[in-house]
Amino acid sequence: MLKIRMSRAGRKHVPFFRIVLTEHAQSAKHGFQKILGFYNPISKELRIDMDEASKYIAQGAQYSESLKKVLVRTGKVQA
Repeated sequence: MLKIRMSRAGRKHVPFFRIVLTEHAQSAKHGFQKILGFYNPISKELRIDMDEASKYIAQGAQYSESLKKVLVRTGKVQA
């Protein structure tokens, strides 16, 4: 099953997350198939290719719980 989830990047005490498409059993950091966007929790900036993400959602992929909370909070998807 494919998952769309966040992969931590950035340095110590300065978090930055890539939004990646990955197999649910693989590491999000090294086993991802495609980068769909990014999220910066410090500046609250979120960029995600919703066309690409919705294409994978239609094929059976799912958002991770933490990413879904961020997307609902910013109004990108409905709960």
